Amino acid sequence: MSFVVEVLSLKIEGTHKINAPRERIFAALINPDILQKCIPGCEQMEKTGDNQYKARLTAGVGPVKGVFTATISLQDIIAPEHYKLVVEGKGQPGFVKGSGELTLKDADGATDIQYTGDVNVGGLIASVGQRMIQATANLLTARFFRSLEAKTAVNPASFTGT
Repeated sequence: MSFVVEVLSLKIEGTHKINAPRERIFAALINPDILQKCIPGCEQMEKTGDNQYKARLTAGVGPVKGVFTATISLQDIIAPEHYKLVVEGKGQPGFVKGSGELTLKDADGATDIQYTGDVNVGGLIASVGQRMIQATANLLTARFFRSLEAKTAVNPASFTGT
């Protein structure tokens, strides 16, 4: 008897602007405490090596939800402008493997973050379909950047003008 595991591939890309200096954004993006707070569903993130982490996430797509154990590594780091994020996660509803690159550019005191990534999803979670997974990925990406912005954005009201 053989089993066929459905695997879906998707691409995530876009740009997000945050009203904060590039150095501050980059420091936040490589800080595991901030990443844990910004990654939707991330319950735990612990360092296992240089730029390597083990994480526990609760995630799902539509009716298929579960807990994932993931390894996360930051690679090709060029501070404060670029790095690659590699994630591999497994859980009862399936698996996720992916990598993404983030490039930060100065934008008149703010920072433009260009991101691109490729993700493979397999197992039961893949059964919900490409469109639903793509929509969920886009939603989670937007939540991540809103959270990152809340943690790093410059609040003009906090400046005294001196």
